[in-house]
Amino acid sequence: MTDTAPDIALARALLHEAMELQAAGNLGAAEERYRLVIDADYRTAEVLPILAGILGLRGANEEALELWDTLLAIDPDHAVAHHEKGLIYSRTGRPDLAITAMQAACAADPANPVAANNLAVMLSDAGRKIEALDQFRRAQALQPGNIHIEHQIRRLSAEMVPFWHIPMLNDVRRNDAFEAAIIAALAETGPDARLLDIGTGSGLLSMMAARAGAQSVTACEMVPIIADMARQIIADNGYADRITVHTAPSTELRVGEHLEERADILVSEILSSDLLTEHVIDTFEDAHARLLKPDAIVIPRAASAIGCLVESQVLADYVFVDQVSGFDISRFGALASPKLPIHGTMTDWKRLSDDVELVHIDLTRTQHQSDLHLLQINVLEDGIATGIVQWMHVDLADGISFDNHPDGYTDGGWLQVLHNFPEPVAVHAGDVLNVAVGHDRVTLIVRPLEVIAAAEQVKVA
Repeated sequence: MTDTAPDIALARALLHEAMELQAAGNLGAAEERYRLVIDADYRTAEVLPILAGILGLRGANEEALELWDTLLAIDPDHAVAHHEKGLIYSRTGRPDLAITAMQAACAADPANPVAANNLAVMLSDAGRKIEALDQFRRAQALQPGNIHIEHQIRRLSAEMVPFWHIPMLNDVRRNDAFEAAIIAALAETGPDARLLDIGTGSGLLSMMAARAGAQSVTACEMVPIIADMARQIIADNGYADRITVHTAPSTELRVGEHLEERADILVSEILSSDLLTEHVIDTFEDAHARLLKPDAIVIPRAASAIGCLVESQVLADYVFVDQVSGFDISRFGALASPKLPIHGTMTDWKRLSDDVELVHIDLTRTQHQSDLHLLQINVLEDGIATGIVQWMHVDLADGISFDNHPDGYTDGGWLQVLHNFPEPVAVHAGDVLNVAVGHDRVTLIVRPLEVIAAAEQVKVA
């Protein structure tokens, strides 16, 4: 079509018809006329997004993408084109392309809260939670008071911060024990000692050290949202001039870069309910090798897993299965988790033995090997053993310790752990249960071997 008055008039008429047909809901006829308008090269940049939108509505995603790309060739910073491409990529299962397109939309129109929110959702769905949280916060700043955005920020933050942080912070016994050990260490070394806090969380232990007189505290926290919060809390309490928080795992810290010199004191509360899951051994070994002076004081200096043999129908129903609705489902028990977190004072279980030490870890040692040894447990009561309920005893300093023994611990972040057996084990008072116990440096190993009956013990003797 040549650029003459009749041609323009025809294109204008086609555009008018297309808009009326679209308003009437006749998208097929409207689409046909919009195509003719584009063929006439009339107001192309305005018609392309309308036609692409119609194509998207009827599921012609690839053709719609071509039109959006045509528009971007005309206007590379067209925010709507980038946005719509992102939405198409997202709903057709191409998350990386969706994120790239939505990032371009946000760059083209940084004041658009919808684009920021959509980008945040895409990042969250892709597992890029830290970036997602940043975008949700940007969307919140653009649209204050939006309850949906506020909910997403809270939900995502909670996903990145384990639930046990709050009860752990409210654990007075734990806090008092750690503070007493920190005070004792600084009394021995003096306030000029350099203190390293690995896995600082809220910054509590670092602030305890500063309050006790420490002049130089270096802390690290690998979860960015927690590290940011720690810095704010430390500043709120007036210790920002003495405590430096690095957003990094301790394995990325370097003397001369993050620490002026090796530390005189290490404090780290990264113990998990089952003792080692948070890579305690790897972390402490690395600290000894690179970050601590040879004579550094280590808090805690040792930790033990303690346990007892138990019977519990409540717990058995979580870890064993047998007959179900007349079917033998027992084989499915092979897929059960080998451990189950429990709350000792709130779970119905019967003790079948005295307390025994399962594993002991000396955290002042510079190296550790995996361990497996035979433990003989004297049975005190008849019962069907579900497994061993385990808790921790933490040695912090001379005369200062802490434990979460199930008989008297109700208010902290640590739970007890049931190390359930592969199947229930029948035992009787006077029996000895042989159990293989140890660790692979990250998890505890608890495996029943054989029951030695009291009569057999007499024969052996």
